[in-house]
Amino acid sequence: MARPVKEGWITAKTADINDLYERSVQCPESEVSLIYQAWDELRERKPVVIREDFCGTSAVAREWVKQNDINRVVGVDLDPSVLAWANNKIASELTENQISRVDLIEHDVFTVDLPLVDCTLAMNFSYYGFKKREQLLRYFKSVKRGLKDDGIFLLDAYGGGDSFLEMDEERDMDGFTYIWDQHLVNPITGDVVNYIHFEFPDGSKIKKAFTYEWRFWTLPEIKDVLLDAGFSSVVVYWEGTDEDGDGNGVWSIDSRGEACAGWVAYMAALK
Repeated sequence: MARPVKEGWITAKTADINDLYERSVQCPESEVSLIYQAWDELRERKPVVIREDFCGTSAVAREWVKQNDINRVVGVDLDPSVLAWANNKIASELTENQISRVDLIEHDVFTVDLPLVDCTLAMNFSYYGFKKREQLLRYFKSVKRGLKDDGIFLLDAYGGGDSFLEMDEERDMDGFTYIWDQHLVNPITGDVVNYIHFEFPDGSKIKKAFTYEWRFWTLPEIKDVLLDAGFSSVVVYWEGTDEDGDGNGVWSIDSRGEACAGWVAYMAALK
């Protein structure tokens, strides 16, 4: 049954799926904070120039240039429609100085040729789209080539027992419901198909707003491929827990993680 609709609430007809994605999935402030933390702990200097692969809506890129007057970012993505959306967002949200320090490029991450950067990011599990080990190895090698001598590659991963279940998870947002749908899991191949759906107070829905056909990569597999790509070392940032056992948003380098139902971790690969 539809809930009473408050004035100004969005519906499936009026919704912008990229805006909904940013509001329900991304936390660019946390990711930028982790960049600084990793560099403080692993390199003892501040990064300035970063590359965000699979940059999508540019949420992290925008946050990065807001940090100070020298940070620069290059975002790389293959989807022209989301890059157009991102450029409009950049134009409306950032100052002229900040805009001058963001460059979004429509290109394949395998072959993009850019000046060397301090740090490359691959967030939101986007590289899970590479289902073959040789594809992942090729991508990681291309990232390494694009880093400065003391560069760091930061990427996220997810797992836990619930990750292998075909299930839905709903989360109430401000004026809409976000639904993560683990639609198909093949334990033999590691292939997964996940969807993001949105529902609205008037009962309208956007089904399959986003589709992810991935290979489920484990942390040991990812680490092995990173080392085979030539990175000198790899560390895992694991989230701490509060008194109730829930994640507390505090990340630290660890070699042992809790076998919980669901988790997200970050990996830092040093050139």
